[in-house]
Amino acid sequence: MVACAAREIHDGEVVFVGMRLPLIAFVVAKRTHAPNATGLFENGVIRSTPAPELIYTMADPPNILGATQCLDMLGVMSLLQSGRVHLGFLGAAEVDRFGNLNSTEVRGPKGLTRLPGSGGACDIASLAQRFVVLLEHSKLRLPERVSYVTSPGNGDGLGWRQRKGLPRGGPVAAITTKAVLRFGDDGEAYLASLHPGVRLDDVLANTGWKLRVADDVTQTPEPSPQELKAIREYDKEGFWTT
Repeated sequence: MVACAAREIHDGEVVFVGMRLPLIAFVVAKRTHAPNATGLFENGVIRSTPAPELIYTMADPPNILGATQCLDMLGVMSLLQSGRVHLGFLGAAEVDRFGNLNSTEVRGPKGLTRLPGSGGACDIASLAQRFVVLLEHSKLRLPERVSYVTSPGNGDGLGWRQRKGLPRGGPVAAITTKAVLRFGDDGEAYLASLHPGVRLDDVLANTGWKLRVADDVTQTPEPSPQELKAIREYDKEGFWTT
């Protein structure tokens, strides 16, 4: 998942990094194919180099040390509004067939469970030029429709974002523990690749709708030696990647 996420970052791009796996993906991209990418953090930190050691929150001192800029939240969010953020990484409790994200509330056997909410995710999903979401692959996490739209994907399909006044962006990939889903011109997700060792029927059985399968569905390329080296050197104890 980290290697897949890293490959979504293009050289020279401005990227809302976030925490957990996308944080490591930014490190991998910087050390391999995207040395000129710039990382943004919601607390106002902008970095042209990864933090010198592993961080657990975006306000940890190593993320401040050597930062390009330390602004306030409005400073980095204004880059979204002006269309200067190429890519944002997001997580969510639920992601549906059109890439809408829920991090507000879910309903289960024990009733309603409240979650932390949007943070900056809605801004990123609305205003970045594209976004990628990472999550566990299960029917609970991938319903046909999210129970609450915290952050917009493609709404109900083709043209929804434009009708709602969102001038750009939307989901380009959902990187799960089993596969990579991408989004077609109609706004709906489809299976693009299976991770090594994962069967097609396993993915279909663990998706909450009838997932379309690309005609040229492939196996997700395994991490290269360079990517693995970057991951293991940065997350030495496997805190985020175990």
